[in-house]
Amino acid sequence: MDMKEVILLKNGEIALKGLNRRSFEDKMIKNLRYRLSRFGSWQFSAAQSTVTAIPGDDVADLDAAADACGKVFGFVGYSKALMTDKDMDVIRAVTGDYLEDALRAAKTFKVCARRADKKFPFTSPEICMEMGGVLLSRFPHLSVDVHNPDLTVNIEVRDRAAFIHGNQLKGAGGLPTGSAGKAAVLISGGIDSPVAAWMMAKRGLEIEAVHFASPPYTSERAEKKVHDLLGRVAQYSGRIRLHVVPFTELQEAIRDNCPEELFTILMRRYMMRIAQTIAEQNDCGALITGESVGQVASQTLYALACTDEAVSMPVFRPLIGMDKNEVIEISRRIDTFELSILPYEDCCTVFTPKHPRTHPKLYYVQQAENLLESERLCSEAIAGTRTLTIRAH
Repeated sequence: MDMKEVILLKNGEIALKGLNRRSFEDKMIKNLRYRLSRFGSWQFSAAQSTVTAIPGDDVADLDAAADACGKVFGFVGYSKALMTDKDMDVIRAVTGDYLEDALRAAKTFKVCARRADKKFPFTSPEICMEMGGVLLSRFPHLSVDVHNPDLTVNIEVRDRAAFIHGNQLKGAGGLPTGSAGKAAVLISGGIDSPVAAWMMAKRGLEIEAVHFASPPYTSERAEKKVHDLLGRVAQYSGRIRLHVVPFTELQEAIRDNCPEELFTILMRRYMMRIAQTIAEQNDCGALITGESVGQVASQTLYALACTDEAVSMPVFRPLIGMDKNEVIEISRRIDTFELSILPYEDCCTVFTPKHPRTHPKLYYVQQAENLLESERLCSEAIAGTRTLTIRAH
């Protein structure tokens, strides 16, 4: 066998699936193939809770592909690895060369061996002892630390080949995108909704996005900000279709005809109705929002109950019990925070009442809605919706 550098990806919780495990693996490899397609041609094989991505030609960008692998949901770990013959002499000869830079940079190390092929003449402990001695002889500055080493040298002997790699990097985890269905997220330009979209994509949902634009009160820069935020989420979820809803006429109608203290709750109810229609048109089974209990006036228990009453579709709120610092921590990790705090107004801040009702009564909210031509306004907003596809930035 010719030696070749590949990428090893370790399955996450799909390893616990039963008879439908294969369908999850197929979806994960399909997503991986799409994500790596811009870095060259690849072949994929799955065995023993590991997917191997093998470059199909010499122009494949292994480094860029490995970085992309770290953002594919379903894998808990990944690493570049050297694929070679299942021959102990070969493993002795090539391990130090392949991991030389990492070994010279480390002070402590350990060898971890996994012998999946039980016909291999060396047991896992024997591989560890043999390779530990070889590496200590070549790199005398190293010492062994089996508890907290700077570098773990991994030797995996599998059915068809042996794989040598250093420390495994942390993957995105979760379930493969699309394995749990599809849902529509109400996306603004703030911190919360991109995090909510990412969290539900991590649970296997394919994401559609609905954004409400209110020109001239909101600018093209505000919409561009949403495109960029979804581009960051798409690095994990894959491409996202964005539906941009013209919301100005509806907001002005609420402002001109309804009690000021109900502006926010009325706006939210119309957003939910419109989002549900768009979701149904695109085969979504649920809505997603970035709401958290008590964060703002429209997110009290009473306000959330009024919001939910406007739709029949399930509403997922993955941030519901999180505080702002927890949400910010995730937004920094997925690289959306700096975009989210750019000072471009979104429609949620238009016509904000000075004293919003925190304990709205559904009867009075419905009375206020009777003052509007609700069906016409919603139908026109839906008819004017623009749809575009956002890909990973």
